[in-house]
Amino acid sequence: LSSKLLHSPPSFSSTRQGMRCTEVQEGFGNTSISVSSIPYLSSTRRGTSVYGGAGGSNVKISYGTRPLGSGFDLSHALQGGGGGGIGGMDNLGIAGSEKLTMQNLNDRLATYLQKVRSLEDANAKLERQIREWYENQTPTVRDYSKYEVIITDLRHKIGIATQDNARLMLQIDNARLAAEDFRVKYENEMALRQSVEGDIAGLRKVLDDLTMARSDLEMQLEGLREELVYLKKNHEEEMAALRSQVNTSSVHVEVDAKPQADLGRVLDEIRAQYEGIAEKNRREMAEWYKVKFDNLNKEVASSSESLQTSRTQINDLKRMLQSLQIELQSQQSLKSALEDQLSDTESRYGVQMSQLQATVDSLEHELGQMRADIARQRTEYQLLLDIKTRLELEIAEYRRLLDGEDVIGLRLSPTAPQASTVRTTRREAARTAD
Repeated sequence: LSSKLLHSPPSFSSTRQGMRCTEVQEGFGNTSISVSSIPYLSSTRRGTSVYGGAGGSNVKISYGTRPLGSGFDLSHALQGGGGGGIGGMDNLGIAGSEKLTMQNLNDRLATYLQKVRSLEDANAKLERQIREWYENQTPTVRDYSKYEVIITDLRHKIGIATQDNARLMLQIDNARLAAEDFRVKYENEMALRQSVEGDIAGLRKVLDDLTMARSDLEMQLEGLREELVYLKKNHEEEMAALRSQVNTSSVHVEVDAKPQADLGRVLDEIRAQYEGIAEKNRREMAEWYKVKFDNLNKEVASSSESLQTSRTQINDLKRMLQSLQIELQSQQSLKSALEDQLSDTESRYGVQMSQLQATVDSLEHELGQMRADIARQRTEYQLLLDIKTRLELEIAEYRRLLDGEDVIGLRLSPTAPQASTVRTTRREAARTAD
């Protein structure tokens, strides 16, 4: 068989499914080696068997379905097979080790092709699952336009309430300043009232002193009046005594007439003098009392007017203070009501915002899980691509080694042009298959 192969180079034909090598019928019969269905990356077709025969007895070399490891020790597999093949060619016979090597290689190739197809199927399944997952897990866009209108309205109301609150605070501050001003005025008026009351107390003391002085003067006047009455009485007694003396002594009438006239004049002068002094004292005391009473009346009247004015102002300030306190209480009540309403609104919409935030967090968590799943699937896909690339490299290496064995076997042929034709045909077939 080896000699026939050497003298009759095979012809190669490239098809869409693979590469077919047909040996020229010579000597021992028709010997055909068919390597077909070795696609670059096939997903549905199974590789056909390799048939070889000599002299009408065919040998079927088919791949097996037993699983192998992830690695492919092609060099180890080819050490025995290649060596045996070359040794068999040199010995012009096909040894049993060559058949076993070819069967092993064919089985490995079929197994790796099946594994590549299964990996491609798994990759397609994963891609389909990813597409379905993306189609099913597309986040729905929620319409928050109605909430935007409510939120805008509430923000507008909150702004108005804030402005009202600021205006109320300004009014409260103004009322507080006015109350402080009125309090200062009230304190000043109270100090003025106290000073006026002190002056009134002093004037009352002066009035008491004047009353005491008046009583003293009245007592003095009464004493003077009594003294005047006593003097009048003494004068009358003296006059009566003198008259009695004049009446009893007529001899001395002429003699004592002139002294009697002088005594009456003296008495008249004394009476006139005392009466003038008394009248003068009375007028002076009356004028002094009148002046004092007028001054006191004026001072009391002015003090009464000032006191009445102060009382009126104090009453006005009290009424104003009460009205301001009432207004302050009403503003504080309005402020507390607005604050309660604001806190209620904030709490109510805070709950809604917390619910929306929880929804957003859950969506973000789902998005993170989706991204993690996508990254994991991308890693798995990259791993599968690496395995696929490695398998392609191993298949290419296997093809290269097969091409190398064929070239080594054909170099033993004496016909050099035929060997070059075989190599050229093999390269073209390999390029076509790739």
